[in-house]
Amino acid sequence: MNWMDLLRMSTSNLKRRKLRTFLTVLGVVIGTASIVVMISLGLGMQQSLYREVEQSGGLTTIKVSGAQAGNSMMYSSSGKEEEQSTKYINDQLLARLSKLEHVALASPVYELPVVLLKGGYEGYGQLLATTPEAMEARNINLAEGSLPKPNSGHLDLVYGNGVLTMFNEKGSGKGYYETGRLPDIDLAKDSVFLILDQEGYYNQSSQNGDEASGNSDSGDGKQAQPKAIAKHVAKASGIVAGGPDEYNANYYNIFCDLDTLKQILKKEFNARVIPGQPTTKSGKPYKEFCYSYAQLKVDDIDNVDSVASIVREMGYNVETNAEYLDSMKGQFAIVQAVLGGIGAVSLLVAAIGIANTMMMSIYERTKEIGVIKVLGCSLKNIKQMFLVEAAFIGLIGGIIGNILSFLISFVINFLTGNGAAMGIDGNISYIPWWLVILSMGFAMLVGVAAGYFPALRAMRLSPLAAIRSE
Repeated sequence: MNWMDLLRMSTSNLKRRKLRTFLTVLGVVIGTASIVVMISLGLGMQQSLYREVEQSGGLTTIKVSGAQAGNSMMYSSSGKEEEQSTKYINDQLLARLSKLEHVALASPVYELPVVLLKGGYEGYGQLLATTPEAMEARNINLAEGSLPKPNSGHLDLVYGNGVLTMFNEKGSGKGYYETGRLPDIDLAKDSVFLILDQEGYYNQSSQNGDEASGNSDSGDGKQAQPKAIAKHVAKASGIVAGGPDEYNANYYNIFCDLDTLKQILKKEFNARVIPGQPTTKSGKPYKEFCYSYAQLKVDDIDNVDSVASIVREMGYNVETNAEYLDSMKGQFAIVQAVLGGIGAVSLLVAAIGIANTMMMSIYERTKEIGVIKVLGCSLKNIKQMFLVEAAFIGLIGGIIGNILSFLISFVINFLTGNGAAMGIDGNISYIPWWLVILSMGFAMLVGVAAGYFPALRAMRLSPLAAIRSE
């Protein structure tokens, strides 16, 4: 009996009992779809992580942090809380870092919480100031405009595509996430008032509130006058690509040129402590301008660990995208194993259904098996016939299960706004082609494994006893 005969007999036997075959295949469909969809959720999060790392400078980027004013502990990407360095990130350190072997670029980064005002709206954001070279290394995908020009004398900003969602109505305090409506602001064209002294703005708002309620007495019978807060006119030089529901690594960031910001800060906070800057023991401004952290670009990924070790020996805290990626990949592997295990339970139930179907088929075809043996069919062919039937059930279930998986994945991504509702950059469910092929092969393997023992039973049937059976 050749393979064509085996295929013909196997398919005809499956067609003979259509309802039973359908129910058995349905179990495999549900099992396959469960595994694929569960694993696709973990893969979707993993793909989002890869994009985030790429938007943060890639695997050759190192983040160097030191002491921060008012903080003594820090949280590292390795998940461990560690003592923070007592050394600051300043221009002297950047000069040393840039001279290290394999360091292609050493750039300062200064982060500052700011307030944005436009018409009846009030917004909050994180201003991220760095050099033009560092901004180019971040691979910022702009929908329109360009990166800020250095030393322009005025603040040109690159807005993240989610900054508009951070504006609230001044009266009600409601924003995009409460109303579902974006404010009537075109960041690409409209200029906004930028407040760099966020603490001073809060204090002024509080004093204005006390004055309105009649509680502004300073203690000597005179009313305290709130200090005027500088409002800087800022325009957009570029907008990060994506809509308000398309999350990415630069979603909330507001970028600007570092040298321009430093000039404005020193002028506004003359003889006063600049926000985010350390102070002396007497509370006076620190003599040197200090940055939030430094970002290093290494020439090759193989040299990242060696450069990171040198910087750690210098007494600074180091985080690398490679270390962050490795730690997250370990967590994702656990998540995928758990999700895949949940889906595998459904396929295990389907395997029991296949075994039951094949066993019932043997009981119903006992006489047929006896006749085939008497006619000279080998035991190997009989075994192959039942294994092919079981493999067919697994293959058909695997194909339909993958089609169902793509439909479920589409629905999940649609309902979550392509990951935006979960704070993920990209689809929350991602099904690569290797997963499709692997799942179909696994479904066939489960079918063959489930049909193996029924096939052995068919081989061991006595021909004479099989012919006499009713």
